[in-house]
Amino acid sequence: MPQAAAFGWGAIIAVLGGLIGLGGAEFRLPVLAGVFKYRTLQAIVINLVVSLVTVIFSFIFRTGLVNLDLITTHVDVILNILAGSLLGAYAGANFALRINERALTLVVVSFLLVLSFILIGHTFIEGLGSLSLPVWLRTIVGFAAGIVIGIFSSMLGVAGGEMIIPTIMLVFAISIKIAGTLSLAISIPTIMIGLSKYYRQGKLRELRAERGFIGWMAAGSIVGALIGSALLPFVPNALLHVLLGVILFVSALKLLSHGKA
Repeated sequence: MPQAAAFGWGAIIAVLGGLIGLGGAEFRLPVLAGVFKYRTLQAIVINLVVSLVTVIFSFIFRTGLVNLDLITTHVDVILNILAGSLLGAYAGANFALRINERALTLVVVSFLLVLSFILIGHTFIEGLGSLSLPVWLRTIVGFAAGIVIGIFSSMLGVAGGEMIIPTIMLVFAISIKIAGTLSLAISIPTIMIGLSKYYRQGKLRELRAERGFIGWMAAGSIVGALIGSALLPFVPNALLHVLLGVILFVSALKLLSHGKA
């Protein structure tokens, strides 16, 4: 029964990865802690492992359904945001110790809420997409946004796909389906850096007894990523905008409640 539950939850959450371009970490963490009763640190490490599997296979499945030539033409976007996010992730831990956590939480919540309203009003997004920014300005804004995303991601223990996708859409005027695939490419090294930190601390070795559970949830995640990717060509962009907007809104409320706690 625990194996079936792990497989089922992994599949359900990973559908988001294949369909939108998310690792699903924000939704998987409460399940690991609340449903399966893992301690917080254990849940975080397991979450990162399963998220890595999810984003890798979502990327593989999506690049078979989304024109790969379009992905390669946006390598500059990936490197631009990734450079900023890795720098932000590196500095995030130290930065978190120097600021007021409550104030930071309110800033992130406000940021997520604004993005959610913009995405739900997808016609406004399309209007922004017609604007043409100079290449140098896009590069600066993309790098700066990557730093902010990296800081938030390192402190929240997630890859930050919910923030990466709207950033790619707004700054680089790229459709949500392509932005989701680019987000997965950016998330893979981000998650690996997080896992390397826990590996050096010996936290991965402590999860040897949970290899079976992790394997079942990872297997479910692969199936879920395949399902989400298969649905991608049939789901209109407008629906994806609304769905991602709702996810951002829910994430903001969850973060706000966590900050109050």
